[in-house]
Amino acid sequence: MSTATPGYLGPFRLLNVVHSGPASLLWQAYDDRKQRRVCVKTLLEEFRRDREQIGYLRWEYTVGQDLDHPNVVHIEKYDVDRGRPYLVMEWFAAPNMKTRIRQGIEPMAHLLEGIVEQAAMGLEVLHKAGYVHRDVKPDNFLVGDRGEVKLIDFALAHRARRGLGGVLARALARAPKLQGTRSYMAPEQIRCAAADPRADIYGFACTIFELVSGKPPFTGTTANELLNKHLKSAPPSLGAADKNLTAEFAQLIRRSMAKRPKDRPQSMTDFLTDFRRIRMWRVAPRPPAPESASS
Repeated sequence: MSTATPGYLGPFRLLNVVHSGPASLLWQAYDDRKQRRVCVKTLLEEFRRDREQIGYLRWEYTVGQDLDHPNVVHIEKYDVDRGRPYLVMEWFAAPNMKTRIRQGIEPMAHLLEGIVEQAAMGLEVLHKAGYVHRDVKPDNFLVGDRGEVKLIDFALAHRARRGLGGVLARALARAPKLQGTRSYMAPEQIRCAAADPRADIYGFACTIFELVSGKPPFTGTTANELLNKHLKSAPPSLGAADKNLTAEFAQLIRRSMAKRPKDRPQSMTDFLTDFRRIRMWRVAPRPPAPESASS
């Protein structure tokens, strides 16, 4: 085997593109040495020498390499082959949560309670490792047909700052520019202030709101209008979107979208404790009836 073959990066044979992002491609690939499928992330041609994008790729490996949990995608390797930087991850053949929502989540309604719990567990693992994701959204959770969930994409993750007081903590953790996705950004992220795990809890609540209602909590005709709603508008009623949801669950999601971090659950562990203590549904959804076999 020659790694100079155009279809290879190192020992990894690129098979087909499974996702295209603004600066990168995700490939289904095959590891010839270990005889298994993997996922390979590469940069688009115009970004292969872009220091910022290369930095994101390397940082994603730094954050993810030691995260070993079923609800977090496993990052295996960062390398460069013939001037092409690439990242190797475990292969998990599943669409992201955003795609599931667009397709209609009703067939998976009986799995949603487990999906919420697993997604929260993935974030809990990241937080306990000392990082804030800073881009929590439906696109960054993969969801399998049986409700398996994996957290992905650590390019914007920051180390959580603990034990530092006031001005020093804000100076160290302040983002140089607005980063994240506007439909899910916590007010403190919009203000480019210090972001700790409670910012992820806000984004997670926005994500779960969209998962169960079919749309994000806030929308706007302009970017500024959308951001101002995150800063000033009260979250809409989740119970009104689906009357089968319990008031306790709706209140937990609403509290997790509090404008002030101190009014939210203070950790994903706290969120999970509260979530496991309540019922999500008034009447548990049933699995869809199996389709009758065609003749």
